[in-house]
Amino acid sequence: MQAFVTGATGFIGTNLVRALVEEGHSVRALVRPRSNRSNLHNLPMEICEGDLRDDGLNLESLLRGCDVVFHVAALYSLYRRDRNEVFSVNVEGTRRMLKAAHNVRVARFVHTSSVAAIGVAPNGASANEATQSDPDHLIGHYKKSKLLAEREAKAAADRGLDVVIVNPSTPIGPYDVKPTPTGDMIVRFLEGRMPFYVDTGLNVVDVRDVARGHMLAWQRGKTGERYILGNRNVTFKALLDLLSEVTGKPSPRFEIPHFLPLAAAWIDEGFVSRILNRTPGLSIDSVRMSKEKMFYDPGKAVRELGLPQTPIENALESAVIWFRSRR
Repeated sequence: MQAFVTGATGFIGTNLVRALVEEGHSVRALVRPRSNRSNLHNLPMEICEGDLRDDGLNLESLLRGCDVVFHVAALYSLYRRDRNEVFSVNVEGTRRMLKAAHNVRVARFVHTSSVAAIGVAPNGASANEATQSDPDHLIGHYKKSKLLAEREAKAAADRGLDVVIVNPSTPIGPYDVKPTPTGDMIVRFLEGRMPFYVDTGLNVVDVRDVARGHMLAWQRGKTGERYILGNRNVTFKALLDLLSEVTGKPSPRFEIPHFLPLAAAWIDEGFVSRILNRTPGLSIDSVRMSKEKMFYDPGKAVRELGLPQTPIENALESAVIWFRSRR
């Protein structure tokens, strides 16, 4: 089968491309001209240069002959200065991809959303696919952009495009080049730069299970449905303790209240980074998000798709090995 992948140089996209190639599928990927392509080195695939924000990009010509589209590309930024770019890539870019896929009659379109679009359940409970936080209560422009992109996907399904939506939680594993915020946390832990922690929680999943979940959504998913690609709910402290077991390094012992990193974020993102014209080290919205326990129930994807549930200890070990190999 011929698959078209956007976001192929990213964390999820790279693992998806590798899974597709391993199963013998042909892969055509849209890659921005200046992207770091080290993750795709020596993979048997076709790379097409282009940017979803480019009005001159002929997406229809790129999609012709493809059996499935995996739209993984997104701009993940919690910095307020990136608001316009986040909406341009995540919402407008998704709309353009959906329109092109509809025009050339692609058989199936798998849209990569995020649990960020779902929001959180009350009182620290586990959210599922039926949960939906009020858009005004979603913290930050990134979360709102992912919800709007989902709405574009559902509208396209109503118009006749065969769309399935997947909502990854927090993936961990190899090929996290950028790295993601979770990958950066692992790097800082390995370097001994994490003396404290805050009280928060998240759902963690092996990135290779997320890649497999994309393929299973293509093969088994129901049109117009969303599927949470997740695994285990853990507190941040429990995750750090697991990292300690994997690495042999000590886990931080001291919890700090949220107002301390929030104050630091306001100073850094609100003032210092603007004066020095640099990327902030800490975003205001990331700290605000950490006040909520982001727990999710992947049961629907496990039952209907057969989503694997690889132990997260394996994912952490793979991530640690990969990051250490790049030092």
